[in-house]
Amino acid sequence: MLDQAFPQPATPRKRLPNQRWQIYPQKPEFAQNLAMVTNLSPIISQLLINRGIETPEQAQAFLDPESLILPSPLEEFPDLAMSVELLQEAIASQAKIAICGDYDADGMTSTALLLRSLRTLGAQVNYAIPSRMHEGYGINQRIVEEFHDEGVRLILTVDNGISAFAPIARARELGLKVIVTDHHDIPQKLPPANAILNPKLIAESSPYRGVAGVGVAYILAVSLAQQLGEIKGLVQPMLALFTLGTIADLAPLTGVNRRWVKRGLKHLPKSNLPGIQALIQMAGVQVRGAEEQRSRGAGEKIPNSKSLKPEDIGFRLGPRINAIGRIGDPQTVIELLTTDDLGIALERAMQCEQTNTSRQQMCEEIEQEAIAYVETEFVSCLQQDRVLVVVQPNWHHGVIGIVASRLVERYGVPVFIGTYEDEAHIRGSARGIPEFHVFEALAYCHDLLGKFGGHKAAGGFSLPADNLLELRSRLCEFANQCLEPQHLKPLLKIDAQAHLHQLNQQLYQQLNALHPCGMDNPDPVFWTANVQVIEQQIVGKGHIKLTLVQTIDDQQSKIKAIAWRWRDYFPLPPRVDIAYKLRENHFNGNTTIELELLGVRLPKDHLCEESINPRRLTPSDLFSGSSPSSSRTSFQYKQRHYTCGIYRNDALPELRIKNPEGKVLVMHPGRTIGLLGNNREDAIEVDISQPQYNQIIQAALQALSALSPDV
Repeated sequence: MLDQAFPQPATPRKRLPNQRWQIYPQKPEFAQNLAMVTNLSPIISQLLINRGIETPEQAQAFLDPESLILPSPLEEFPDLAMSVELLQEAIASQAKIAICGDYDADGMTSTALLLRSLRTLGAQVNYAIPSRMHEGYGINQRIVEEFHDEGVRLILTVDNGISAFAPIARARELGLKVIVTDHHDIPQKLPPANAILNPKLIAESSPYRGVAGVGVAYILAVSLAQQLGEIKGLVQPMLALFTLGTIADLAPLTGVNRRWVKRGLKHLPKSNLPGIQALIQMAGVQVRGAEEQRSRGAGEKIPNSKSLKPEDIGFRLGPRINAIGRIGDPQTVIELLTTDDLGIALERAMQCEQTNTSRQQMCEEIEQEAIAYVETEFVSCLQQDRVLVVVQPNWHHGVIGIVASRLVERYGVPVFIGTYEDEAHIRGSARGIPEFHVFEALAYCHDLLGKFGGHKAAGGFSLPADNLLELRSRLCEFANQCLEPQHLKPLLKIDAQAHLHQLNQQLYQQLNALHPCGMDNPDPVFWTANVQVIEQQIVGKGHIKLTLVQTIDDQQSKIKAIAWRWRDYFPLPPRVDIAYKLRENHFNGNTTIELELLGVRLPKDHLCEESINPRRLTPSDLFSGSSPSSSRTSFQYKQRHYTCGIYRNDALPELRIKNPEGKVLVMHPGRTIGLLGNNREDAIEVDISQPQYNQIIQAALQALSALSPDV
């Protein structure tokens, strides 16, 4: 049993994010050569190299996607010609067409895109979206039967259908024709549709390979309009919806996605769709023209909107749409994006705003409940299980996917989270980590599940409640096959090191060459060593606002920073290494560069002041004049006898203090977290900056200092 001098904390406080930093290897000579050939700065060249771009030709295609010579989609998608023909015949004969959509941003923008374009092209078309709460994802037999009863002759799925074998087979039995447009992973058995459009079925080298559901819908609509000779006036509204859905769905911004999104971001602010304008207005998005900003100067306010950035959609517009699909009625978004009445658009945008506020509150509540449950039941076995399966009653299914992402961020393992639909059935969502394939994990458990689907990073599933324990066991088995212990920390990929004095408006403008950034083309991430935190405070809903300083050659550089949702890590240590993205802050007509913190860690060669006051003795002091292996002694503390010593563990120095009962306290210079226990396997982490540990460490250091005459 631990004595009073080594009390065991109930829950050791987590001080810093538990991350693994992966810093790209720097290639200065290669970057310099690429910079000379392409007229880029070396730092931009290095960022391109990090993204797999190594030749002037590749750089040209990336920086100027309009220079790409695209193959015809008709050549890339084997069933595209058949799909266009089926739609053309339905329009010519005025046969009823029905779209079956999905309730996320991709599915709703896809549905709206095809509704607008097909109606403009003269089709009789309506739509249905399954109930998220009562039916779950994808076309189902009820929808098929209702379409048949309504006289529908052609069903068009968007952002779903690739795994819906039984419902589509039923539609074919009833004499309906079916076109499946989807982008999710391909199952072992394809549905018996008349035509299937899915980028996963085309060559991996195709520039169309990464399109989301809305991208497939866009390709189909444009191809049909071109076939009918009615393309004029259709492209701009469709491009706006494509851009909104592609970014909100986190599709990779490479290939045609990069080309079309770059166009779409310029056109969105002046879109003639009332729903887009209402969303921008309701979300309070400030739209700025980069060229005009540079010509006017950083301090002058820009009166006219010119362009959006992906983060405006990803963090402002997209969530307001997604919130409806999660906890509201998708019809609200469909009406928002298909109406030509600005009054109706503003009403629907207001509904999106209110629903998003409710969604945020719901997510916060469920996240806190989930964390408390995990800390009680599972946190001790995460390293062994390598996957987290959390199921609780009374959670809203529409938001648990968001909570799953936050748990992945917190614990660094794949997360499968679910809630009970009733006593006998569970429905859930899954989120993965880079080394884990969610869809393959679900397929590994297919015999235990009802419906399931998804892709590498995320998925959805349902199962009988009686199968829960076996599902957890099977997922642990799968996770242990593909994950190693070192994978079980959130991965932070970092592009390059920078000093604070280099972070200015000129660098920020150079980074615009990489935009639009998103999936597979992330915002550049930099890191800076050993910065001082001189101010920090909690703001908003658990964010940390900071002022950081770096001093190099007596020159001091100061910059503001924000760390989103980092309440658990407050206060940060006085000195840290930081990883971050650059962001612009527009306030009172002034534009400044700030940091968005993504990671922090203790400096490797710096003893953090929070651990031990630098005016006190430290283990580092004892290494200045004697061999660490010979620094061992005993001492008295609070009338009890202790032994202590400085040891090498894997070439790193550590201080060990043993109490009379054999418990050992271990600390390393520069770390605020130590180990306490009989051996390393059973040891727990403790905060050694707490007085009960810090005082005994000081007593040990005083005893050891007598052995070192140089201290």
